Amino acid sequence: MILVTGATGNVGGAVLEQLVEAGHPVRALVRDPARLAGRGGEVAVVKGDLSKHETLDAAFAGVDRAFLVCAGGDLPELAGNAAGAAKKAGVKHIVLLSSSSVVSAPDIQIGRWHREAEARVKASGVGWTMIRPGGFASNTLQWAGSIKAQGAVFQPLGDAKTRPIDERDIAAVAVKALTSAGHEGKEYVLAGPEALSAAEQVAKIGAAIGRPLKYVDVSEDAAREQMAKAGLPDVFIGAVLEAFALIRGGKGEEPSPTVEQLLGRRARTFDEWLERHVEAFR
Repeated sequence: MILVTGATGNVGGAVLEQLVEAGHPVRALVRDPARLAGRGGEVAVVKGDLSKHETLDAAFAGVDRAFLVCAGGDLPELAGNAAGAAKKAGVKHIVLLSSSSVVSAPDIQIGRWHREAEARVKASGVGWTMIRPGGFASNTLQWAGSIKAQGAVFQPLGDAKTRPIDERDIAAVAVKALTSAGHEGKEYVLAGPEALSAAEQVAKIGAAIGRPLKYVDVSEDAAREQMAKAGLPDVFIGAVLEAFALIRGGKGEEPSPTVEQLLGRRARTFDEWLERHVEAFR
């Protein structure tokens, strides 16, 4: 039995889908089981929350391997709660969705959160694999609102490049680690196959929807104001701005051959990701 947390999100959902397609017995830990109601008998769904210890024993009971997705400022605590429950239940292997910032920028806030989450999983004594992707292609979905309303994307990134990775590739590496031998104790940094600036990504979205779009390079102060208006807490605004500064410093375009090495094929391009998500921007 493989437990998947974050099963209604981009990466966790893709992991769930690929495990089901491959015929593995799967259980999903979700806060709202109604969001997986259409799964029928394919997936055993358990209601729970990684922040609530009392909900975890039933979720991890009888589980052999687990895929963990934790998010937010309490990310290390959530990872620790899950790892503790996994240890108690006799889980043999945890695959944790971490971040490339653990390697490229361990001292920024996002890097510290993920570094501590990894440390708590490692300290549990359960076998582990760390999956460390860089920027997700799906992060561009956050631009959909301004694209629809203003035909523009506003970011403080200049012409800095990142290597956006398709969530299906992240999931495929996680599934490989969950279902085959030789991945315990491994730390896999993942990146997409091409370095693209935000302006280049915006141009590709515009071409896909048949509408000219603008990329507007804004100041850090303007980005801060924009995120505050969107209701983001100060701690997250600071973390995002640190990440933007990292990208402007060239850290976002470092390549990684891991997807090709582990899966025997190249990583999917941003255009291939966009084919599946273009309607979100129309």
